[in-house]
Amino acid sequence: MTENPLIRARGLRREYLAARKEPFARRARTVALDDVDLDVTAGRALGIIGESGSGKSTLIRLLLGLDRPTAGTVHVDGRPVDAAASARALHWLRRETGLVFQDPYASLDPRQSVGRIVSEPLRALDIDGDHRARVAEVLAQVGLDPAAASRYPHEFSGGQRQRVALARAIAHRPRILIGDEPLSALDVTVRAQILDLLRGLSRDGMTLVLVSHDIGVVQNLCDDVAVMKDGRIVEHGPTSRVLHHPEQDYTKRLLAAIPVIPRR
Repeated sequence: MTENPLIRARGLRREYLAARKEPFARRARTVALDDVDLDVTAGRALGIIGESGSGKSTLIRLLLGLDRPTAGTVHVDGRPVDAAASARALHWLRRETGLVFQDPYASLDPRQSVGRIVSEPLRALDIDGDHRARVAEVLAQVGLDPAAASRYPHEFSGGQRQRVALARAIAHRPRILIGDEPLSALDVTVRAQILDLLRGLSRDGMTLVLVSHDIGVVQNLCDDVAVMKDGRIVEHGPTSRVLHHPEQDYTKRLLAAIPVIPRR
C-alpha cells in the first residue's frame, strides 16, 4: 500500500437490506462491498474494472461520501470522510473532487443553460472569482466554444453534452476527478475525443479514478488498475502488470472474455 495516498480506504463494507420474499419475513442482507482496502496515489490514474454487480459504483459512492459504509473508513488527503455529516461540513471534500456520470443526457438539467450548469459547483462551494470568466475558460478547455454558455443541453450532441458534464466536474479545480462509466454511452469517435481530454487532465497532474467495463480504455488511460469481484478487490497493481501478467484466475477470465475480431 502507498505510504501517503491521496485517497485511503480501509476495511470498507456495505450491506443493504434485501426485499422481503414473504410478508412479515425477516429481510436478508445483501453485501455489496466486503472488506475493501484501496489506496489512490496523487497524480496517478486508477481504473476500476469488473463485471456488473461487482461493487464498483458502490465503492465510488463511499469514496465520495455519497453513501455511508456499514464498516470501514475513507480518508481523502488525510481527512476522514463522514457521509453522515452535513452538506456544509463536506464542502472540503466537494472542493477536492469532481464527478462525471455515465449518461450525459440524464446528468444535465434541461431547464438550465450550459453556463449555469457549469458554474453550479462554483456557486454551491462558494468559490471566489469571476464565475463567468471561469465558465468560458473551462468550456474552451474541453473543446467547446465559450459562446455555448448561453445554450441549453438539448441543443448539443451526446459527446458535446459529456464535454459539458466534464466542464462542470472540473470548473472548481478539483484535485480528484472520478468517472463512473463516463465513456460507455458515447460512440467510438466521441469516446476517443473524451479519452484525450481525460488523458490531458491526467498529464496536468489531476488524480483520476475511472470505473469502466472497457478494459481498452483503462489500458490506455490508467497507471494502476483494481479488479473487483463480488464486492472485493481481487487484484490491484500497475496496469501493465495486471493486464499483461495477471495473477488471479478471475482477472485472466475477465481478460479472456474481451472479444477479438479475427484477421482474414
